[in-house]
Amino acid sequence: MIVCVCNRVSDREIRERVQASPCALRDLRRELCVGTQCAKCLPTALDVMREAAPVPAAESNLSRVV
Repeated sequence: MIVCVCNRVSDREIRERVQASPCALRDLRRELCVGTQCAKCLPTALDVMREAAPVPAAESNLSRVV
């Protein structure tokens, strides 16, 4: 899905960037130009970023002792 229509940035591109290394929204703005025109995409870009962020080991289900 296209998240940033102005700069044609997809959710896939955002996910790949976030999974490559931790980043902030300002990094996406600088590297992918997300939200640099009308900025209407920033809330959606932030949601995609949060979903794609790797879960720390302490929070994953695999690390729980049952």
